[in-house]
Amino acid sequence: MTGLSISGLSYRYGSKVALDDVSFEVSSGQFCALLGPNGAGKSTLFNLLTRLIVSRQGRITIAGETLSDHPRRALSHLGIVFQQTTLDLDLTVRQNLRYFAALQGMSGRRAETAIDAALDRLDMRARAGEKARTLNGGHKRRTEIARALLHSPSVLLLDEPTVGLDAAARHAITAHVHDLAAEGTCVLWATHLADEVRPDDRLVILHRGKILADGTAGDISAEMPLSDRFLKLTGAAA
Repeated sequence: MTGLSISGLSYRYGSKVALDDVSFEVSSGQFCALLGPNGAGKSTLFNLLTRLIVSRQGRITIAGETLSDHPRRALSHLGIVFQQTTLDLDLTVRQNLRYFAALQGMSGRRAETAIDAALDRLDMRARAGEKARTLNGGHKRRTEIARALLHSPSVLLLDEPTVGLDAAARHAITAHVHDLAAEGTCVLWATHLADEVRPDDRLVILHRGKILADGTAGDISAEMPLSDRFLKLTGAAA
């Protein structure tokens, strides 16, 4: 079953076209990198996928549920990591996850079991009692990914999840999320950094609201490095 399907999606901010007839699908167990320069439309697409904004043009299906017809059911299948940190910095790691679990209707032993599993998955159990404000950028991101996984979503959206992280933290977060895809999660990873994309990843290149390329990263890059291909297609700094 297709994890995520986007068909004919368009959106405008007044006279500015942010997305122009965008269509692609991401299957369960697939890591799809949405690669585009700043201003390409990636965040607009994520806002539409999470229903922060709504478009009358196009169709979004999440784990078989059409977002416009059954928004609550569709959104229940999503795990989301936004570009900006959304942790409560005055709460501990575990308290942040408990709060989110409660929003998902999880409590008691069920919630604690899910929290422990998510913390273990992201190697964060040892920091569960630390306040979020004391964490470095990489550990904050791991906490947010752990939080997004609490309700076992079938589709995971990550909007520029490595912004501001050093090279080691970027590599670790990217590797963790690739592992999640290998275990069956449908992953859509938005980035402007070509070096975060592996040759066997699914790749969609977005520029000025339009899809310029869609396929396997290795096939799209062909005989040149992906960063060079990206620059050639978009004229943007890779």
